[in-house]
Amino acid sequence: MAKDGKQNLERAAIETLAVHAGEGADPTTRPHNLPIYQTATLSFETADEKEAAVDGALAWEPNRYFYTRTNNPTTAALEEKLAALEGAESAIASASGMSAISAGLLAHLKSGDHLIVADDLFIISQILFAEDFPSRGIDVTPVEITNLEAVKAAIRPNTKIIFAEVLSNPWMRISDVPALARIAHDAKALLVIDNTFLSSVTIRPLEHGADLVLQTTTKWISGHGDALGGIAAGSKALVDPIRRQTDLLGGAASPFNSWLIARGARTLPLRVERATANATKLATFLEGHEKVEWVRHPSLASHPDRAVADRILGGKWGGMLSFKPRAAAGVDPLDAMRAVADNIALFGVGVSLGEVDTLIYPMPKRGGIFRISVGIEDADDIIREFDHALAHVK
Repeated sequence: MAKDGKQNLERAAIETLAVHAGEGADPTTRPHNLPIYQTATLSFETADEKEAAVDGALAWEPNRYFYTRTNNPTTAALEEKLAALEGAESAIASASGMSAISAGLLAHLKSGDHLIVADDLFIISQILFAEDFPSRGIDVTPVEITNLEAVKAAIRPNTKIIFAEVLSNPWMRISDVPALARIAHDAKALLVIDNTFLSSVTIRPLEHGADLVLQTTTKWISGHGDALGGIAAGSKALVDPIRRQTDLLGGAASPFNSWLIARGARTLPLRVERATANATKLATFLEGHEKVEWVRHPSLASHPDRAVADRILGGKWGGMLSFKPRAAAGVDPLDAMRAVADNIALFGVGVSLGEVDTLIYPMPKRGGIFRISVGIEDADDIIREFDHALAHVK
């Protein structure tokens, strides 16, 4: 969708891009807000008009629409907004974060290729790489992504992609994106970065050398836990094959979800700023609590990758942290985890993140740690709730 005054956005700050990029009055009906084009198909006056729309859309020309599986005006507006937020030439929105990861990588890999992945990743990404990709003839090597020598040692002549999360799920390790980019490019490979945990408000991986950036837009970008979505952003040359892969595999974004995510994105900078401030205060509180064994948040001097955080995050720490309750001698660590989780009254126990409210994710399969997505509530209220829950740890 054309944006009135779009030329004024070229030097706009990210707060302005979040509100205005991709949006503007439709030239036909002039609505102030982005419309939802809740339609499966578009109709045409003539056979030639239809054919031109199909050919243009499948050549990935902008503003050409014929069927929502391939593209849709509401989704195109979201894509323009997200490309602007990432500082990218192009972006493709899809049905979920895993759709973006799957299509994003499969568009640039084939049987016989080699993929290097971080060994600390979202569990569904791990399953994709451990089970699905090898069945397609793609060799996958997990490595400790913060050990750059290990990454270099994993490079093969057929290595095509290095894949990592900037802030890892759930151990909160920080990838040195510029260093990984140099390693990838020296090997004539691509660096693909999942930035779901931090968002483009905290870091723009493309500006640090990444070739493609992926996000689950369900999380921080949407911000309200009511829409699934994913994004892949980069150069048009790299994104167009992902568009084709998404179209072929049927991973199209729902127009209604695209509208919800675009609406949420308008407040992304405000929400991330507040969540970061709250998470920083909570991390400091937890680190000083006698019932806490350890805490990981990029703001803490104790973080093992604090030097990398200082270099690439510039004081924008994000709203995600993890910690482990300290169980007394002879007490099962999982009982300590349950004591905290079962005595949190204000916050939900859930598996998502990036929402306006704080979410806690107890992880018994990870030894009883917690992954916390800090919300925009009052910081003192958040701390008070955790202090109350930790009092039940034996």
